[in-house]
Amino acid sequence: MLRATLRSFLAHRGRLLLSALAVVLSVAFVAGSLIFSDTVDRTFDRLFASRSADVTVEPRGDLESSVPSGAVQTLPASLARELARVDGVAAAHADVEVGDITVVDSGNESVGPTTGAPTLARDWHAGERSVVELASGRAPRGDGEAVLDADTADAKGLGIGDTLSVQAQPGSFRVEVVGIAAFTTTNPGAARIFLDPAVAAGRLLGSPDRATSVSLDAAPGVTDAELKRRVTAGLGGGAYEIRTAGEQAETAADELGAFLDVIKYVMLGFAGIAVLVGVFLIVNTFSMLIAQRTRELGLLRALGANRRQVRRSVLTEALLLGLAGSTLGLVAGIGLAVGLIRLMSAFGMRLETAEMVIRWATPVTAYAVGTGVTFVAAFLPARRAAAVSPMAALADAEIAGAGRPLRVRAAAGSVVGALGAAALAGCAAADETSSAASLLGLGVVLTLVATVVAGPLLVRPVIRVLGAGFPALFGAVGLMSRRNALRNPRRTGATAAALMVGLALVTGMSVAGASMSRSFDEQIDRTLGADFVIQNANFKPFPQEVTDRVRDTEGTGLVVRQRFAPVAVRLPDGQRVETTAAGYDDRVDDVARVTYARGGTAAALADGGMAMDAGFAAEHGVRTGSTLPVEFPGGRRTELTVAALTDMAGGDGFGMRGGLFFGIATVEAYVPGGQDSALYVNAAAGTSTAELRDRLESALDAYPQVQVRDQADYKDLVHDQIAVLLYLVYALLGLAIVIAVLGVVNTLALSVVERTREIGLLRAIGLARRQLRRMIRLESVVIAVFGAVLGLGLGLVWGLCTQQVLALEGMTALAVPWSTVAAVVVGSVVVGIVAALLPALRASRMNVLEAIAYE
Repeated sequence: MLRATLRSFLAHRGRLLLSALAVVLSVAFVAGSLIFSDTVDRTFDRLFASRSADVTVEPRGDLESSVPSGAVQTLPASLARELARVDGVAAAHADVEVGDITVVDSGNESVGPTTGAPTLARDWHAGERSVVELASGRAPRGDGEAVLDADTADAKGLGIGDTLSVQAQPGSFRVEVVGIAAFTTTNPGAARIFLDPAVAAGRLLGSPDRATSVSLDAAPGVTDAELKRRVTAGLGGGAYEIRTAGEQAETAADELGAFLDVIKYVMLGFAGIAVLVGVFLIVNTFSMLIAQRTRELGLLRALGANRRQVRRSVLTEALLLGLAGSTLGLVAGIGLAVGLIRLMSAFGMRLETAEMVIRWATPVTAYAVGTGVTFVAAFLPARRAAAVSPMAALADAEIAGAGRPLRVRAAAGSVVGALGAAALAGCAAADETSSAASLLGLGVVLTLVATVVAGPLLVRPVIRVLGAGFPALFGAVGLMSRRNALRNPRRTGATAAALMVGLALVTGMSVAGASMSRSFDEQIDRTLGADFVIQNANFKPFPQEVTDRVRDTEGTGLVVRQRFAPVAVRLPDGQRVETTAAGYDDRVDDVARVTYARGGTAAALADGGMAMDAGFAAEHGVRTGSTLPVEFPGGRRTELTVAALTDMAGGDGFGMRGGLFFGIATVEAYVPGGQDSALYVNAAAGTSTAELRDRLESALDAYPQVQVRDQADYKDLVHDQIAVLLYLVYALLGLAIVIAVLGVVNTLALSVVERTREIGLLRAIGLARRQLRRMIRLESVVIAVFGAVLGLGLGLVWGLCTQQVLALEGMTALAVPWSTVAAVVVGSVVVGIVAALLPALRASRMNVLEAIAYE
């Protein structure tokens, strides 16, 4: 049996090739993502381990916020001298480092990275643990001098003698580049500028007596953990975060991991789609091979092979396919990882392919995925093979099992579909986002499974409708193509399912994306009343001088500032909620349309008052007049009275749970050193908005990171951000379509082999080659359109339910992108035509006499 299995596998290797491609794709994405993430992890572990001091003392970061306030947490620079006296400290250094500054060249162009990585400024301290060393020039001495990192200098064409403007929180200042520093380790993609330690604190923090951290070197014989214990005992630890080198490196790696996980999970998403769609392809392949080998299997049974041996034979073929596909996929995954490493290098993150990491878990996972997918996909065909009777050796069955009833599928599909429909109905009726999202996920999975299981039941009624015009348009050829698609509902359903998955995903996400875009458009129209909004391109805060320039611009009327602050609020129900609050100037009603359930803007912005979203307040037992303890960064605390309840859709969006806001004076009092995040600007009387825009853009020319946006710009910005998500979905769709095309090609190719005698007889009685090719193309098109119809129907239902979840977050508008729907239908026709090209060509070249010969 083993020899027979190996001979069978080698005899059908051409038919298994397309199925192997699906395995290769899925394994390649899994292996590539693991290799890439492991390589980056090790690279940055080395970076953080090499640059971390034995012990680092930092201000305690007690509040998390997804929206920055612009304030830099500092500690006294004198703390370094105090800690130098702790037993076991060999050296102490007060560090100054700030992120998200802007550095501009003489042409008012930003020299920072365009990939989202930060621009960092710090004091020049070239020690053993420094990540850079002086490559040319000299160290900065005194005010007005700086060292620039070599990668930024090369990318922007800068060198020694060039003048730069540094825009930090205390204000802008100019420096001359006197040195170029090369990285001694991996450059994570950030731009770096270094100042003289004597002036860095004053320029970057606004006070020479402040620092952002203190680095401590341990004396010989003192471990990091022991030094941390002694420092903690000396400081009491309350206001400071004290970490060893290992802990500091782990914290830095965790922060970077959030970015890297995005890449990893995107690639694993591609792998998941490839695996899911590949399963349909492999099941179809083995099912058809089993059907074509009915007589062969029957002969094996007649010669003495039992059911277990036949089943084992088919599963062995599947494992061989999985091993071959996994091996090729692992090689392809290594190539994919190399490409990603080089791509990241092109974006400024310097990674070396020579240091690529392939841990033992990667090949194990690759082979587990590849062999697991093929084994699972071949299990049902193997069971059918084991059920072949020895009498089948005497039969001349064309397609074994083609006419078996679908009662089991109907029952299983109905039960699973009913559960999925109930979950989606529960999602639509839910009034909490978390429960609605959970029910949506469950409903999507169950309805997808139900459609796959019950898909063959829909083949005959749907394809009869889709192909109703074929006889009239194409005559007998059209009639035969429709009948061929109807001949084996199981095969047609499995072939179409691969395409259905991708199209359902893209349709559902397109409906969600279009609904989000329309909701944001309506929300902007409803709430934004300012002529212009001044913001950083990356929504980060900007220095005070930007606000001053806007106010001093001719034609500027009202200017309302917005600042953000991380806060923690203790609610009446006992919960402590960490969120982000906003602070506004008076007259915010003139630039924004805020609706209130109780109270008003004047009360909300008054000293000691604040506003809260009415729904959030009701959930936690808050009423107007409730006084709540509020905690700000640095341990600053106060009590604020809820003076107004807003009735604004989407009050809990963008990481600002609770919709809290108050007067900007409150932010200035409890978050000193904060910066404005947005300016809402109206034109003065007698100045047109076009004139004011030109003047504002001219006044802010030295600040390339700052954008002047009106309502249309805001809408375009939101649309672009949503489009990024949709592009990812479209990429997933592209992968699904590639594998689906392989599935249709595989099905038609095997079908041509299966119908060799039939095709030969048709040719013998006068069917022309051109007519034969048209018949196979029409069969392919109707199968592809059938998959598209199922995918569109399923995707529209998913999209409608997703919109219901979004409505709970205030995005209540529903939009169906009919242009996308039309493009999907047209695209499915194209997919069908392309997939049929090779099978149709092969069928038309078949030798008629050999085809009709009987052994």
